Amino acid sequence: MAKSAGKPVPGAKSVLQNASGSLAELQVALLAWYARNQRALPWRKDRDAYRVWVSEIMLQQTRVAAVLEHYRRFLTAFPTVEALAHAPEEQVLALWSGLGYYRRARMLHRAAQVVVRELDGVIPRELEGLRKLPGVGRYTAAAIASIAHGEPAAVVDGNVERVLSRMDGQPHSDAMAWQRAQELLDPGHPGDWNQAMMELGATVCTPQNPQCLVCPVRSWCRAPGAETSKPGVARKQARITRALIVRGARVYLVQRPATAAKMAAMWELPEIAAADGQLQLCVVRHSITDTDYEVRVVSLTRKALDAGGKESGRWADYAALGELPLTGLTRKILRRQGLL
Repeated sequence: MAKSAGKPVPGAKSVLQNASGSLAELQVALLAWYARNQRALPWRKDRDAYRVWVSEIMLQQTRVAAVLEHYRRFLTAFPTVEALAHAPEEQVLALWSGLGYYRRARMLHRAAQVVVRELDGVIPRELEGLRKLPGVGRYTAAAIASIAHGEPAAVVDGNVERVLSRMDGQPHSDAMAWQRAQELLDPGHPGDWNQAMMELGATVCTPQNPQCLVCPVRSWCRAPGAETSKPGVARKQARITRALIVRGARVYLVQRPATAAKMAAMWELPEIAAADGQLQLCVVRHSITDTDYEVRVVSLTRKALDAGGKESGRWADYAALGELPLTGLTRKILRRQGLL
């Protein structure tokens, strides 16, 4: 019989209180549901540590639907950790473009270089070794170790935390969530268990309108359908103007400073001051972190840009745009204009 790991959380209500079965039965129920209902996602085709690692980094703060095509293109370009380590950063960022949170890509690239240069190309199996890699935190290390190597390490992301809170009938602190996840973990099938918990939260135990009637663990749940959303932070609203400057089959781009806090060294259309008489091409709405932008795109000449004292940039051929690390906003505008 599978047993939970660790001591009970002080003050926590066990999911087994007033439930219809034991912990072993809970584990069987969830794993059976996962076997029948798991989504066919490309990173689940095998348990290769590198592929699991790439998928977990991409999925951080990003929807699955947005990751699928990026994952395919990224693995086609960098099928091994060695290929990623030896790639230029600009190529890595170009293939990451559109996923946002570009620091993830830079840290993944740096960590691959550490694996190749210092670990003979072998990704660590143990949590301690994984945590030493740049950009690999507690969650990512546990995901890689459990899915790729069967290490009995639980994971906690937003989906798992929501499932645990409803099952226990109370909100959890970060420490409590991790301990509860470890207590419930099936040590015989840790990778499948972790993915089952995340899948349950993503597809059934959702923040709004959870599907409690079809939930495989409803008999162990103390607060079905409970509100779990945290108070939202008011989003900022901003209006900016970007200049689209074209010459022949080329477009003019500027590069963000290497020291920029966000999207460092990425290429984008110049930002200019709004003025009367500018030829407006379109209006694009774009969101980044905590800000919603209304972006006015205008046609401009290079001469007019220089007159405004803007920094120098480069002319990029339309055919080469896909190879550049473009900001998500720039990519959206170029696609809207049929240039990408």
